[in-house]
Amino acid sequence: MELFVATFLKMFFIMTPFFVLSVFLTVTTDATLLEKRALAIKVTTSVIVISIVLLYFGKYIFAVFGITLDAFRIGAGALLFLSAVELIKGNKDTQKIEQKDISELAVVPLSIPITIGPGTIGVLLVMGAGFKNAAEHFVGSIALVCAVVVIGLMLYFSHIIKKVVGRQGLLVVSKITGLFLAALSAQIIFTGIKNFLNI
Repeated sequence: MELFVATFLKMFFIMTPFFVLSVFLTVTTDATLLEKRALAIKVTTSVIVISIVLLYFGKYIFAVFGITLDAFRIGAGALLFLSAVELIKGNKDTQKIEQKDISELAVVPLSIPITIGPGTIGVLLVMGAGFKNAAEHFVGSIALVCAVVVIGLMLYFSHIIKKVVGRQGLLVVSKITGLFLAALSAQIIFTGIKNFLNI
């Protein structure tokens, strides 16, 4: 249960849900409620598939490139820290998204790189390689899917959240998420350094 809760919370915050929600609201401004909900389902499905692939095949990627888990921890933590800084400053992935059929935005950019950015990819690879047995892999996978589903539900009911919280509220929560990410990235880097130096 402890592994499930820890993995769920870690993945939920790493995927910067409130930032994802604000981008989703931006790209679906002129969309109907039906289109928004269809897009939310597509984004959720694609994020689950991409995340599970990264989680399960991370250790093979390490083996192919001869990268140690701790070296990758340090690199992934650094990337995650940069994402946290950008989130706090308010300019994370602020690239302009072209106006087109919104269903085409499900995988790129809403799944990658908005929801699953470089820092998230790094953490998924490290997490997958760190699981010791099949039971931990299974619990971790379920927790990951649950975290993505919660984010998907936020997108599905984005019109309600927008009314309740407002754009300014989302901005504030995004910055708080950035602070959590910064602390999490520091922990990942310190763990990598500690293990690398055998402290």
